[in-house]
Amino acid sequence: MPLPAPLPAPDALLRARLLVAPSLDGGLVRELERITGRSAEALGDAPPPSGEPLLCVGDTLPEALRTSRLLWFHSVNAGTDPLLSGRPWPASALLTRTVGRMGERMAQYVLAWMLAECQSVPEFTAQHARAHWERLPTELVAGQTALVYGTGRIGAAVGRLLQGCGVRTVGVARTTRLGPSPGSVRVVPGFDRVIGADEDAGELGDARWVISTLPLTGATAGFFGAARFAAVRGATFVNVGRGATVDMGALESALREGAVRRAVLDVLPEEPAAPGDPVWKLPRTVITSHSSGITTDQDVVTDFTACWEAVAAGRRPELTVDVGRGY
Repeated sequence: MPLPAPLPAPDALLRARLLVAPSLDGGLVRELERITGRSAEALGDAPPPSGEPLLCVGDTLPEALRTSRLLWFHSVNAGTDPLLSGRPWPASALLTRTVGRMGERMAQYVLAWMLAECQSVPEFTAQHARAHWERLPTELVAGQTALVYGTGRIGAAVGRLLQGCGVRTVGVARTTRLGPSPGSVRVVPGFDRVIGADEDAGELGDARWVISTLPLTGATAGFFGAARFAAVRGATFVNVGRGATVDMGALESALREGAVRRAVLDVLPEEPAAPGDPVWKLPRTVITSHSSGITTDQDVVTDFTACWEAVAAGRRPELTVDVGRGY
């Protein structure tokens, strides 16, 4: 397991050149300049010729900048798998990320699809298109169980919103976390119960909704495969995490066999999906365009400010990425 990157030394932070991705909006760049007290330069494929440390803000990091000169990289996205997949991260470089209000947005996305399903919105929409009048049954979300994979900031935000609607929420963590007293399990706000990933078989069978907020790491690639889908008993599967955490062949089989009632996929293993991609023909499935938790410029400003203030005070930012775990 890689050791945590050391915090940038004050003198190095003072000398660091600020490099920002060309895709960032001008207003956001000006805010980053204000926060750091220095002018920004374009983050390109080659580092500046001088030897100062580099403070970078963007979504990708060119290979030429993965050197000991990299002091700190702040990702404008919550998911950092594109930065870590298959490439070593410089041991001396701090990596932080942007979460902002993404959890709140994703939670509303999840709840919207749950309510739409319970109120037969897809069926009523189809009836409207045919000018057909027919009463359809509806159901309440209250009292039903949602199994939420991922108990971090985003998963917990989903859990809190669902709890407010009376949904029983079970969080699935990488491992069962211990509480403050011997033998106790730590309470995670937003969840009625938290279990480890190796304890989910029974809850998969009881859940009405199975919701994934998982990041993509070595441990989560293909996490939702044939064995997990075989344990599902008529739940709807919602994925707002990463597409490659799902074995799409296994999901298709579960949909066709009826183990999975419906699927709502905001993310796919390969994006964007071409018009001829077979994913468009999955039964009882809705695909959206990776839009459940779009990051705003204000999210970047808020989270980068918090990270900057922590580093300047000699504290490790809460949004530091553990490059060994990938989140």
